[in-house]
Amino acid sequence: MTYPASDNEDRDHERRPVVLYACVHNSGRSVAAKVLTEHYAGGRVDVRSAGSEPSGSINAEVAAVLAERGLSSEAEVPTLLDGDLVAQADVVVTMGCGETCPVFPGRRYLDWSIDDPAGQPRDAVVRIVNAIDQRVRDLLNELGVRVSDPR
Repeated sequence: MTYPASDNEDRDHERRPVVLYACVHNSGRSVAAKVLTEHYAGGRVDVRSAGSEPSGSINAEVAAVLAERGLSSEAEVPTLLDGDLVAQADVVVTMGCGETCPVFPGRRYLDWSIDDPAGQPRDAVVRIVNAIDQRVRDLLNELGVRVSDPR
């Protein structure tokens, strides 16, 4: 998939694809996907995350699992999923937000069936983050973005 340069960018460079991860609370799955995508893509993808019913904080277990990998989620703040975020995205990845995600023509939509880490024991959260990790790397490969850290 090739993304044309925008009016604000040098025509010799391709525009970075915009990926939006959405889940219900924007505190676990979508945050892990965003942090992992930023890590692997190394600035070659614009990444956003949001939730249909954002919580007040990031899931502590997800943050701990990411931290064990040397990745920080400290800058993440649960954000409300709205039409503007979806309209700006090239790829929208939903993870359990169901019918609450607005749909716009011309966007690529993926639905990743991934368990919610909320209230799960540590080993389940590790499995969830590992599943997200693999899907993120696969998505980046599909977008033609070489993964900078092939864990």
